[in-house]
Amino acid sequence: MHLALIALFAVAIWWGFDDWQRRKIDRPSGVLASVEPTQRNTTAAQPIKVGKFTLTPRADFSVTARVLASERYRLDSMADLIPRDLALGWGPMSDSSVLDNIDISQSGRFYFWRPSAVASATYAASVETIIASSSNMHLIPANTSVARIIDRARVGHIIELEGLLVDVRADSGWQINTSLSRTDTGAGACEIIYVERATTR
Repeated sequence: MHLALIALFAVAIWWGFDDWQRRKIDRPSGVLASVEPTQRNTTAAQPIKVGKFTLTPRADFSVTARVLASERYRLDSMADLIPRDLALGWGPMSDSSVLDNIDISQSGRFYFWRPSAVASATYAASVETIIASSSNMHLIPANTSVARIIDRARVGHIIELEGLLVDVRADSGWQINTSLSRTDTGAGACEIIYVERATTR
């Protein structure tokens, strides 16, 4: 009984510390990431093998954006390759005065937004602008350093990512393709990024 209490206490401390590490970063009003993501034709023609998965490069990609939400996945078919998704915002969706009117969540590899309970009658950004200025991104870390940065990214961080947009095929046969547009929605609208460099501030 005594050991069980110690174990529960240790787990509680660990969860509390983890929550503290992941606490939201408050930012002042104003656009914090003004440049749209950059996408170019890639010269990386060869597939990349990562464990049980083959990645086919589609484009060079870089983005500087505000972290809107972060979700860790452990049980789905992509979890071994893509352990964490980040919902990212740039332009108006990096501005606290816009985000204060929006509730944001993630589930099932999707990112969702809706007017908050205290949203003003008129949005600071249109629906079209919100769609074009934010995205849920599936992130494949190229190495342990990148994985650590992605895993520690907090809501409110400004994150810079560089790498490749890739299509993924598992040895078992299933596959998923990356979006190549910033204005699509629904299934297939997420970018899949093989992240070669990452920084946060």
